[in-house]
Amino acid sequence: MIRIARESPVQDELALLHERHTWAMHVDTPPESIHMLPASALAAPGIDFFVMREGDRPVGMGAFKRIGPDHAEIKSMHVLSEMRGRGLARRLLDHLVAEARAAGIGRLSLETGAQPSFSAARALYLAAGFTECGPFEGYRPDPNSVFMTRQI
Repeated sequence: MIRIARESPVQDELALLHERHTWAMHVDTPPESIHMLPASALAAPGIDFFVMREGDRPVGMGAFKRIGPDHAEIKSMHVLSEMRGRGLARRLLDHLVAEARAAGIGRLSLETGAQPSFSAARALYLAAGFTECGPFEGYRPDPNSVFMTRQI
């Protein structure tokens, strides 16, 4: 059984998720183009963090960070590689959208990689109604980044 709930990002049992996410961000992205947040930063005010579990096992995570009165950014969305192909990333994304909408957010934006290793993520976001946009909230143009947004 899969469930998604708001939790603290700072838990020992989430170490594998954070390690895998960090590895995936660093595998083919120059350090100056990596915009991920460490677990401690995900615990900051204004960030809603969620964990996807299969039974008791954490298998995915994602967050949204408020960047304006009705605008938020998706952060640290990751599903363990061995769990992919089951629609879990879409389920997690849909959950983040619903939670953001319930919190009064009217627009969600995100930054993801431009490299081939991020093609599945870009396809997921496009299928969920996100469209490419320019940099937002402190980002600058970067050939390694794709910026996307969606009204919710």
